[in-house]
Amino acid sequence: MSYTYEHPRPAVTTDAVIFNMKSDEKLNILLIQRQNEPFKGQWALPGGFLDENETLEQCIAREVEEETGLKDIKFYQLEAFSKPDRDPRHRTITVAFWGFCKNNPKLIPGTDAINAKWFNLTKLPELAFDHEEIIKKALVRALEIMAE
Repeated sequence: MSYTYEHPRPAVTTDAVIFNMKSDEKLNILLIQRQNEPFKGQWALPGGFLDENETLEQCIAREVEEETGLKDIKFYQLEAFSKPDRDPRHRTITVAFWGFCKNNPKLIPGTDAINAKWFNLTKLPELAFDHEEIIKKALVRALEIMAE
């Protein structure tokens, strides 16, 4: 089925903020090192483009598994991030999700990731896109829920 629209359509992506409490009792976050431009070689949240026939929830689960090897994480929708210039390629809106990885599984980078690694929240590298803002908002939400 083909469509022609008068107005351009933005792309939709999902991004995942995955927290983990490692043995040092400090909160860590999972990042991937990007294989492709833009921001090739920089660290970013796992995520990617929504396929035509999948839900946002299916997209985030698929992207996380493809880029890190992790699966069966319960994700919570955080919010949409829609600044017009957040992606230098084109207009992209991302819906961010967050969740916890309770164990310390082996990470297997794949598809768009050349590396996947846990980082201490106090020692994050420079991040691609607007991922620092997304992480800050996810941390606030996670701490609110943990305090309940």
